[in-house]
Amino acid sequence: MAIGALSLLGFQLVDSAFIARLGTAPLAAQSFTFPLSFLIIGVQVGIGIAIAALISRALGAGERERARRLSTLVLMAGSAIIGVLAVALWLGQRPVFIALGADDTALAYIARYWPVQLLAGWFGALAYFAYSVFRAHGNTRLPGNMMVLTSLVNLALDPLLIFGAGPWSGLGLPGAALASVIAFAVGVFITARRLFRQRWLTRLGLGGETRRSLRPFVGIAGPAMVSQLMPPLSAMLAVAVVATLGDTFVAAWGLASRLETLSLMAILALTMSLPPWLGRCYGAGDWGQIQRLMRLALKVAVAWQLALGLGMALAAHWVALALAGQPDVQRELALLIRFLLPSYAALGVCMLVVSAGNALGFPLWSMLMSGVRLFVCYLPCLWLGMQLGGWIGLALGAALGNVLAGLAAWQLLRRMLRA
Repeated sequence: MAIGALSLLGFQLVDSAFIARLGTAPLAAQSFTFPLSFLIIGVQVGIGIAIAALISRALGAGERERARRLSTLVLMAGSAIIGVLAVALWLGQRPVFIALGADDTALAYIARYWPVQLLAGWFGALAYFAYSVFRAHGNTRLPGNMMVLTSLVNLALDPLLIFGAGPWSGLGLPGAALASVIAFAVGVFITARRLFRQRWLTRLGLGGETRRSLRPFVGIAGPAMVSQLMPPLSAMLAVAVVATLGDTFVAAWGLASRLETLSLMAILALTMSLPPWLGRCYGAGDWGQIQRLMRLALKVAVAWQLALGLGMALAAHWVALALAGQPDVQRELALLIRFLLPSYAALGVCMLVVSAGNALGFPLWSMLMSGVRLFVCYLPCLWLGMQLGGWIGLALGAALGNVLAGLAAWQLLRRMLRA
């Protein structure tokens, strides 16, 4: 899963690196869409958390027929929910982007890019739901392989569709979204065939299973979705704060956001692979194994993120040089890397605790922790830092918010394990 997450998040960073070669305005326009893209991802991850929790618990209790019914239901419901959300985001795009601070130039780029990106988001969600079913059954190899495959397809198509080749002039910014559409569609097609071959889906007993599982599904997916929707809302507010400084800072912030997800690939792999394992232990009542798993996961998270963060901070100048095409964007991005990357060790602790809480029957506690992280620790420190120290203060405040969130999550985990 770490390899798959690295490749998947890497191709998103590659998108931004290619778009940066188009100029600051297209890169800033793409950065304005990140919060709404994270909104779609937040809903899909919330549904995926419920998928992994319910199916893995059913398998842990030996209820394999129920696991088949649950797999079918969540795939059907998830595709419909993401489709409705994508249409709503397309219809209401202009007032939202204006509220985020996009000017007329950015809106012109967004109008061509956003519909294609929404289609890419829908295909990406379908692939994610199918991957969640495989993970719930203990198969992480196929999702990891498919993430690598889709990233390679995207990498091959990006330069062709963005810049063109020979007589083909390329599509510019929309070309990056179209490459993602094709890549995710390939992933959906291959994974769907494997799902049918594994016989993990069924058409029998869906009505009764819907009545039986609707309440526990909503009980897990509801708080999980709220938890996952908080980061996009926080990202919108953060972009609005950064936008007051100008397009250069928005572009640097957008690249830093992409780099954040890439640098957290080991944590994201743990949040995808650990909950099904915890769910099976939950179904079997093995709480001693749960405690051992959590201790190991937290040690790995802190050690890895500290080593990576300090290394990236030392190489910040060269990383920014590779990612950003404009010298002013490179300078501001390097500063963000130096302050933010080491703080992701604490952020990783928080992410693991939230993920574990959803898998272990504490979805409301996880939702509360997500809210505390973003709206009590991160955003107030970010805003206050900018007021006191400008761009440097903003970076330092965001890092301090991550550290405070990690400390709060550690206290919450101790309380959950005692309970």
